[in-house]
Amino acid sequence: MKPFTLHTTVLQSTKRKVLAVVCAMTLGGGLLAMGAVLQSHANINLKLADPNEPPSRMTYAPAAKAAMQAVVKISASKIVKEPTGYSNQQMDPLFRQFFGDNGGFQAPPPQSHREGGLGSGVVVSPDGYILTNNHVVDGATDVEVTLPDRRQFKARVIGTDPKTDIAVLKIDATNLPVITVGNSSKIQVGDLVLAVGNPYGVGQTVTMGIVSATGRAGLGIEDYEDFIQTDASINPGNSGGALVNDRGELVGINTAILAPGSGGNQGIGFAVPVNLARNVMDQIVTHGKVERAWLGVSIQEVTPAIAKAVGLNNPEGAIVADVSPNSPAQKAGLQSGDVILAINGMPIQESNQLRMNVAMMNAGQTVHLKVFRNGQTSDVTAQVGELPGKKVERASNESGGEQNALSGVAVENLDPQTARQDGLPASTKGVIVTQVDPASAAASAGLKEGDVIQEVNHQPVRNPDELSSALQKSGKNGESLLLVNRGGNKLYLAV
Repeated sequence: MKPFTLHTTVLQSTKRKVLAVVCAMTLGGGLLAMGAVLQSHANINLKLADPNEPPSRMTYAPAAKAAMQAVVKISASKIVKEPTGYSNQQMDPLFRQFFGDNGGFQAPPPQSHREGGLGSGVVVSPDGYILTNNHVVDGATDVEVTLPDRRQFKARVIGTDPKTDIAVLKIDATNLPVITVGNSSKIQVGDLVLAVGNPYGVGQTVTMGIVSATGRAGLGIEDYEDFIQTDASINPGNSGGALVNDRGELVGINTAILAPGSGGNQGIGFAVPVNLARNVMDQIVTHGKVERAWLGVSIQEVTPAIAKAVGLNNPEGAIVADVSPNSPAQKAGLQSGDVILAINGMPIQESNQLRMNVAMMNAGQTVHLKVFRNGQTSDVTAQVGELPGKKVERASNESGGEQNALSGVAVENLDPQTARQDGLPASTKGVIVTQVDPASAAASAGLKEGDVIQEVNHQPVRNPDELSSALQKSGKNGESLLLVNRGGNKLYLAV
């Protein structure tokens, strides 16, 4: 998010006097000649407040004060390259016929400029660990943290998790004021909450609202969604800031707003629950990455029509649409058409609850499922595995540091559930592109996020290792020919 910059003009002393008079006249007849009012106290019978009375009886100042000391401003910047001139992809084939691939034009080198953005963060440990959003620091080459006392520190990005939009930063400082971390599972609709952050870069701000909903999912904001929804005012720059309860305890990390066409607050804001953020942070700090558990089922909501068709009295649970081969679910005996009603004793009302609960477990953990099949319920025990899929490093790790054709591209294994979400058959093989550097050769060739790479130079690839091996073989011969599946349509790209 780009910061909103206020341009101020210094007033001369005479202009300040005029401004003061104008302000006094503009604020109503009662404030005309404000100085005269103040000077005539002795002639007016005023009922004055007791100077010894305590602060307001209805205040959330203690909660705000507890949180504000630990909420910081984050300034992130990155170098962006903009291609200039002509490219053979943009050129009419007629010109290529006469002038060659470059069309007779020598394209100047890409231009670079620095882009900056502002966000917020929350200090969670006295030695400088900070929670924020991934999108606040994504791709940043420089990250600077400004504390409430105006001290500034260069920050290191310890790790990020784009799937939940959580990032962990570290600054070299000690004895920092920290926020008390609460328990987001205790949040209820109607609870009062405060949002603390730096909207538009104007400075630390506190807004108040209530919890409008919990467990919000299916919004298409992140891969894993379990948002707290609030009507507390959240604006650009609040991202990564704190959502706290009436005791000043951290219950969420402010992440997104729903503001069609306006770009501002509409009373619909979302925060990542702190329990989920803690789980991600612990794994990043401990393992350097997030390891998610995997059951191996594709699931969907149980609608009233589905409930009636399978013999359930109420639309509840998650119905199994597909079971991955050799997955923990298959080994446990789960089948397509089963309805999972509970996990570890917790009822499943929506399919996202099952997905989030499994994702937050550790690989190897045993889960107990209550399953409805053919009019009967039974207990099924499964041992979850680690979610398949590993990312290829964005910077090539080939010998000699040379870059391959997909430098600047991140990919993951394509599992059946992701394939279905992208409108592809569950049996589709390949690797899915999760990120493409706009300045990379792959981006120039037309590769996009969400594309499924199925072949390299007519050699099938089914996982990141096979992709890397195929790229190594083709690297010596120049361009690589990729067969890409984009939403069910196949096309070739030369990179």
